[in-house]
Amino acid sequence: MSVAKKQYKRVTVKSLIEMKNNNEKISMLTAYDYTMAKIVDGAGIDVILVGDSASNVMAGHETTLPITLDQMIYHASSVIRAIDRCLVVVDLPFGTYQGNSKQALDSAIRIMKETGGHAVKLEGGAEIEQSISRILTAGIPVMGHLGLTPQSIYKFGTYTVRAKEEAEAQKLKEDAKLLEELGCFALVLEKVPAKLAQEVAESLTIPVIGIGAGSGVDGQVLVMHDMLGMTHEFNPRFLRRYLDLHTEMTNAFKQYISDVKSVDFPNENEQY
Repeated sequence: MSVAKKQYKRVTVKSLIEMKNNNEKISMLTAYDYTMAKIVDGAGIDVILVGDSASNVMAGHETTLPITLDQMIYHASSVIRAIDRCLVVVDLPFGTYQGNSKQALDSAIRIMKETGGHAVKLEGGAEIEQSISRILTAGIPVMGHLGLTPQSIYKFGTYTVRAKEEAEAQKLKEDAKLLEELGCFALVLEKVPAKLAQEVAESLTIPVIGIGAGSGVDGQVLVMHDMLGMTHEFNPRFLRRYLDLHTEMTNAFKQYISDVKSVDFPNENEQY
């Protein structure tokens, strides 16, 4: 017997847990600016992640490591001004929380006060336990992130699937349970085997959102520029491109150039 889906005027951390309990999948996308966030929120997305992937798609860096806290605050502030309904989660960037729980709390407080964001996301498990605990004591909601953690790319040395071996899979399960026990309201699992991700999702009471983690989790997240086809060099198996904006935009720009050079634009109706 199907159950009618609850309509949320505003999505909160409590809403996501209700969605998991009601077997309603959670939709999540990244956004980094006002205009795109306005469209994404208006379409009815549940969660916007202001990801440190802005380092890649907005600034052109090879990794997520270079982006600063000030830059994340700029992007998150722009997104918050656009939204009416969805929950906005902001990544704490590399170097603002690892190994120093006071710095972690200070970073999270800046995010919440200066952007108006609703929650923060941190990468890692037991190694950042103190940072997560200290942030939570301030009443700031925390989303965890396990599996492939891009801020640790130089430790891994590759973006390949994580936790394929038993030892790493066991640590991931232990870390996931720890994050739930600490008080995280949700967890992202990135690029791990689908069977493992489903096992983790079924073992937790908090929602698990996957990216390259199969369909057995409680929701999905993608980088907006990837799913819209604005980027075209990045082709992981988990990515579904819903548009080919790279081609569409290139053609539009070429047409504009042609129209300007041929004096077709502006025509009589497009001038005063």
